Amino acid sequence: MSKALRDAREYEETTETKMKTKMRPAFHLSARVGWMNDPNGFSFYNGEYHMFYQYHPYDAHWGPMHWGHAVSRDLLHWQNRPAALAPDMDYDRDGCFSGSALSLPDGRHLLMYTGVVQCSLPDGSYKDMQRQCIAVGDGTDYVKYEQNPVLDGQDLPAGCSKSDFRDPKIWKEKDGTYYCVVGNRPADGSGQILLFSSQDGFKWKYDKILAANNHRFGKMWECPDFFKLDGKWVLLTSPQDMLPQGLEYHNGNGTLCLIGTCDETTWDFTEESDQAIDYGIDFYAPQTVLSPDGRRIMIGWMQNWDTSGVHPKNEPWFGQMSLPRELSIENGRLIQKPVWELYDLRRNEIKYENVEFTDAIRLDGIEGRRIDMEINIRPRDKESIYRKFAVRFAQDEQYHTAVSFRPYESVIKIDRKFSGSRRAVIHQRRSRVNSKNGSLKLRLVLDRHSAEIFVNDGEHVLTAVVSTRQEAQGISFFADGWVSMDVVKYELVM
Repeated sequence: MSKALRDAREYEETTETKMKTKMRPAFHLSARVGWMNDPNGFSFYNGEYHMFYQYHPYDAHWGPMHWGHAVSRDLLHWQNRPAALAPDMDYDRDGCFSGSALSLPDGRHLLMYTGVVQCSLPDGSYKDMQRQCIAVGDGTDYVKYEQNPVLDGQDLPAGCSKSDFRDPKIWKEKDGTYYCVVGNRPADGSGQILLFSSQDGFKWKYDKILAANNHRFGKMWECPDFFKLDGKWVLLTSPQDMLPQGLEYHNGNGTLCLIGTCDETTWDFTEESDQAIDYGIDFYAPQTVLSPDGRRIMIGWMQNWDTSGVHPKNEPWFGQMSLPRELSIENGRLIQKPVWELYDLRRNEIKYENVEFTDAIRLDGIEGRRIDMEINIRPRDKESIYRKFAVRFAQDEQYHTAVSFRPYESVIKIDRKFSGSRRAVIHQRRSRVNSKNGSLKLRLVLDRHSAEIFVNDGEHVLTAVVSTRQEAQGISFFADGWVSMDVVKYELVM
């Protein structure tokens, strides 16, 4: 074990004892200490789900990237394990960036990650050189491959960037062949996803460009994932520097899902549809795993780059992952639902049916910051559709966050401008959803510092971090016009 990794492990172990666990998310994985961003190495190995993540243990702000590590049997109760990787070799001395993991036939756990080295240029500036590397271990300790890097700039065809070449997602086909997709930037500055293959998981070769951006969705495409789902092939990626397209895509670093077909002999991917993955404020770099029972499960970083620097410098930890989501395709659209394991945490049901109201109301027992709440709304009178509906949560006399819906526009909005932030950062996002005559289904999952809203059984999801003080437990409902509403709320108990 290198000194850099040993020091990181000792630091996280001693620092963790000084932290207040009651202020952490209850069932979302958060940084053990320091900084967390992209999920890495999401895999099922030796009877447990393993989640690694981009990690700077020494500071709650971005820094030299390590790999943090946690395990779970149910995707909700997470146990920290020692840091898995540190930047300690010549080929990764400036960072161990994002990657993935799988099990080898001999029982070992293989990690594939991006090693980063900053190189000086003639003009005195620096540029990252990125290459793909491997480490192999037993679920706790990992040894870097002696022939790293396994892919570098020499393996790329002409025109492919050597400095924007990162985030390998690896999988194994039934014939035993290993494949990985890697984010890259071609000469035109747009994004693309490259496909590589291997017979043993260690020696890799370039195959082709799997998908090209051609300036359609942002610039560089990061953190790709490629898998088969319900008879289709799905490519997930996170484009940087997006421009808005109606209410489907927003400014900044976003998420993209491409659904289509793929010839598995030539690996020609034909796009049929595109959509955002998450329509809220805080979701990026998702990664999926195939569970032992055949579910495709996705977790993303519950944060965004444009606001991630706006937090106190003295915080002991920063960063959390999204709720694990089961994926499916229905009518050509990616559907996301909370994993069924969340039902096992539900306690103390409170239920109301056919509540008719206009203006603002509260309901006895409907409150809390660790809850799972389902809401069905519809006009009281089908001939007179209401103009607006809203649910306000994390609420007290001064603060609240809201989700609102305007049926005539069929637009839903997440809005946290009254949550207590004093910064002019992103506080609102809107999305156009499906609604017939003003009917809408919402599922709201709260966990201390976050809100995830699943619309119409997962057709859309809006995710946002909520920084309001924990004492703000209130929930209220508002309608401009008459609404009939069903509500059922559960406490989520670990």
